[in-house]
Amino acid sequence: MAEGSAFAVVLLGSDDNVYGVARSFHERYGVVSQVYAREQFAPTRYSKIVDVHLVPDLYQDEVFTATMAAIACPVPTILLPCGDAYASLVATHRDQLREQFLCPSIDAALLAQLADKERFYALCEAHGIAFPATKIITKAMAASGVAVSSPYDFPVMLKPADSLTWHTLSFEGLKKAYLIHSQVELNATIQKAYANGYVGNLILQDFIPGDDSQTRVLNAYVDGEHRVKMMCLGHPLLEDPTPNVIGSYVAILPAHDDALYAQFAAFLEAIGYEGFANIDLKYDVRDRQFKILDLNLRPGRSAYYVTLNGYNLAQWPVAEFITRDLAGQAPVFANPEAAARKVWLGAPKKVLATYATDNPAKGEALRLIAAGQVGSTVFYDADMTARRWLLMTYMFHNYYGRFRQYFAENKGGA
Repeated sequence: MAEGSAFAVVLLGSDDNVYGVARSFHERYGVVSQVYAREQFAPTRYSKIVDVHLVPDLYQDEVFTATMAAIACPVPTILLPCGDAYASLVATHRDQLREQFLCPSIDAALLAQLADKERFYALCEAHGIAFPATKIITKAMAASGVAVSSPYDFPVMLKPADSLTWHTLSFEGLKKAYLIHSQVELNATIQKAYANGYVGNLILQDFIPGDDSQTRVLNAYVDGEHRVKMMCLGHPLLEDPTPNVIGSYVAILPAHDDALYAQFAAFLEAIGYEGFANIDLKYDVRDRQFKILDLNLRPGRSAYYVTLNGYNLAQWPVAEFITRDLAGQAPVFANPEAAARKVWLGAPKKVLATYATDNPAKGEALRLIAAGQVGSTVFYDADMTARRWLLMTYMFHNYYGRFRQYFAENKGGA
């Protein structure tokens, strides 16, 4: 098929990640994506490049499979999950979905290894991938009445081993991950987690010192033969401190690192990965190495920085499934030229200027912004009406309050 051949796109989710992927398809191919989600978030409202279908119980297996089966596919249709729960559903039902969709995804067996952080870290260790020192906390340990002690100096990180189950919980103080500053806070947080219905293990980790600019984010695409076809590295400068999305990036400078590309391309290929991957890393100055924090089975929420810097996310699944010429293409390890480098912003530039740690990377980002080499996911000229512009501007403006409220508590002490 030629590049202009007819195809359709189904995306799962409705947040800024979904909008960034939909925008990538629209920019390059003019495609309006069909979006299926439990609820609609602001980034996909009042948009002409997505057609949103809301299914409140879409996380339930039987509802998900029935909803997918009911989608008409008169032309080849690419299916991409853009959230953790959706990625899990697609991997679980991959074989069935592939009877209907073009579906780049890992299978259920690899999902079981990657979704459970204990098994994931064991896999990392087997392949020489560094990760923070880790202690496992079980529900039985919490119920024993004996305080759980930390083998690491405070602050420490605490997060669920079973992140998929964790996302189904709702209680006051729920966070994606916790930065714990004392023994009392550690045990209180553990007890609250188990008192509110969590039954899996918890991961207690050594906190890697340093501000948000010590992190890196790596987005990749791996084809059906488990060969890495694209990698694009980003240098985050600031993360969202809001509890339910803590760790999500709001400012990214494009980056390049041949050693990281080689290391993680080898890892993804060795474990038999397939589809989009999003890897979060942090540099540990104590032993001078990057350590993996997470591997997400989808594009990252900020992955539009890849498209923004000249490597359109949509082109790889299209090349694999529609034009069918990806196999003959050399892998791309992104390294945009200076004139093409753009800062990705998920919040107002004043938030970056105010809250990001002063360092050379921040200085470079501010210079690029001043030169107009900057962009965002949701402000898309081809999809802008007065109503959408007002909503996106309001969404961005809310970051001022979020940082004032949460930055000192969740990030400022780090």
